[in-house]
Amino acid sequence: MENRRKSFLKEVTNQIRSKEAKKHVSDELNHHVKEAKKVWLNKGLSEKEAEQKAIEQMGSPVTLGLQLNKIHRPRVDWLLLALIGAILLLGFLPLVIPGYWNNAHFLTRKVIFILLGISFTMGIMFVDYRKYLNRGWIFYGLGAFLLLSLRFFSNKMINGNPMLSIGPVTLESLFALPFFMVAWACFFNRNSFKVWHFVILFLLSLLLFIQIPSISTTYLYFAMVLSMLWWSKFSTSQKAVVSSVTIVALILTGILTWQYQSYYIKERILGFLQPEKVADGAGYQVLQIQEFMSSAGWIGGNKSIREFIPGAHTDLVFVSITHHFGWMISIIIALILSLILARMIMVTQQVKGHFGKLLIIGGVALLLFQMVSNIGMALGFFPLTSMSLPFISYGLMPILLNSILMGVVLSVYRRKNITSTIE
Repeated sequence: MENRRKSFLKEVTNQIRSKEAKKHVSDELNHHVKEAKKVWLNKGLSEKEAEQKAIEQMGSPVTLGLQLNKIHRPRVDWLLLALIGAILLLGFLPLVIPGYWNNAHFLTRKVIFILLGISFTMGIMFVDYRKYLNRGWIFYGLGAFLLLSLRFFSNKMINGNPMLSIGPVTLESLFALPFFMVAWACFFNRNSFKVWHFVILFLLSLLLFIQIPSISTTYLYFAMVLSMLWWSKFSTSQKAVVSSVTIVALILTGILTWQYQSYYIKERILGFLQPEKVADGAGYQVLQIQEFMSSAGWIGGNKSIREFIPGAHTDLVFVSITHHFGWMISIIIALILSLILARMIMVTQQVKGHFGKLLIIGGVALLLFQMVSNIGMALGFFPLTSMSLPFISYGLMPILLNSILMGVVLSVYRRKNITSTIE
């Protein structure tokens, strides 16, 4: 009897091309055959007859296999890939701004960064994300290890942030975010995960980020975790209480420690709130940005004037693009990034597994808060800080971070019709 069932399952799975789907289909059909067999046994049939009836009830194994192959074939989100390609091409704009980075050295590096990013995206897309469902502690440990390495073994400092150079690659705290994203997706997916577990793990990891320190990365981490929290299996009241207490605690901490903050941070905040009063200090750059943005037309500012914009290729890339190429290009960039975010959210509605949804929500949060913060700095809604514009700003780590996020989304989409039984 067992051999007959195995033969039936093998004939069905032989019609399925996807190796990942074969086991899923085999397990599902095996379950259905067993359930159907119980029904026939209750009707008085013998063990052998019940097994045979249950298998026959499934229909032709070849026809069934072909139908299931069509349902479970790997999917490629061509729309998302097209949007990613478009935004990566627009990422070359900062390199052609007159007087900035338009030389072979930086162009070559930019091409290398993008090729590495594409490699990460495509490589992760082919990785079955479901394999890591029960490895949250490993990813949490990797993220913590990276932060501890930066804290105690950094060999480079850039803008006050510790970096760890390993050969040609320079790691920063930003690279810890994908590890923690996967870890939190694993934790939040569990029914056994309690609020007190969350509080302890979140405070420990937040303390590690604060020790680096990088305000922008800590801010992104904070936003990512709270966003994923609302897609966890906690009750709505638990989510509301935890979120409210966390945000209030953060605000109170900021108020109580204001006098102990560094002069640099105080200047940035005051420059944002009252730029005219500190026009000879931090407010100068804020006022300068306002002038650059207001003087930009639909096709760019005065081409005869080449004002220098600090961070024109990184943190203030949206300002430099708007000033030199005009609002039309900037709106197109913002629109494509918004379409990427919209597409990611749409994918969550198509994915069956909760773990996959959590991963995408983490990616949406990271991409959204990068975009909103960077554009918000240009428009005067956010204080100036080290925040890249996704896929546009120059730099290896930002490109790799966002490429990894896209790879995760594509990996989930590729297997959207296959749900792990433990999810």
